[in-house]
Amino acid sequence: MKVIIHPQYQLFEKEIINLARNYHNQGKILVEGARNSIKIHELNQEEVTLKFFKKLGFFKAIIYTFFRESKAKRSFDYANYLIDHQIKTPFPIAYIEEKNSLGLLSNSYYISAYIPYDFTIRELIHDPFFKDRKTIIEQFTAFTYSMHEANVNFLDHSPGNTLIVKKENQQYDFYLIDLNRMKFEKMSWYKRMDNFKKMWLSKQMLKIVATTYAQLSHQSIESLQQILFQTSGDFKRKINKKKWLKRKMKHLKK
Repeated sequence: MKVIIHPQYQLFEKEIINLARNYHNQGKILVEGARNSIKIHELNQEEVTLKFFKKLGFFKAIIYTFFRESKAKRSFDYANYLIDHQIKTPFPIAYIEEKNSLGLLSNSYYISAYIPYDFTIRELIHDPFFKDRKTIIEQFTAFTYSMHEANVNFLDHSPGNTLIVKKENQQYDFYLIDLNRMKFEKMSWYKRMDNFKKMWLSKQMLKIVATTYAQLSHQSIESLQQILFQTSGDFKRKINKKKWLKRKMKHLKK
């Protein structure tokens, strides 16, 4: 078992290891996914989240043992990078990797602070009358801009992967989660706008994004909006086509 712990939590190594060993018997389920699951646990009277990356098949185990870093390690390392660059994410506490009898990666865990958030972008998308909707989109755009300025290309920048916490005076904090797919690179203006495509924003919301991002970056609103409309539209058509083909194949099998 490989255990890497943030210096601020070194004193709790035994407790952290026990969280992983007792993952299936303790804690409260927060997310139960097909590939991964997340539970809320308590560590030294603090609520933490423990993400379990399920057991790998033989070939993937070879890849993640010898050629790629585990998702748990990437989550931990990327969270530290974000925090070092003043980009909010649940505080990274530790990651754990377990190997099987062949020496191949089997299970892995990522432990971080629990953020009692109020909502995600998903709620705004589905509710045009959501309170402070325009203000939240503007602040979310500014948050994304700061991410881009730190050379972070978050490949899973989608509606459920930013937790939003309401503060006072119409101010909101944004926390990135599900961090294991990122690139750290200097991004062109096209790539920056392309990074919004998975958010599934309406044209009205994209206009707010273009206006806010243009003000921050001193770029043309029209040029940014054009890219946003193009990349978002292309992405939506691609996904809708996949869904249509899936329904078609399902109907043909009947």
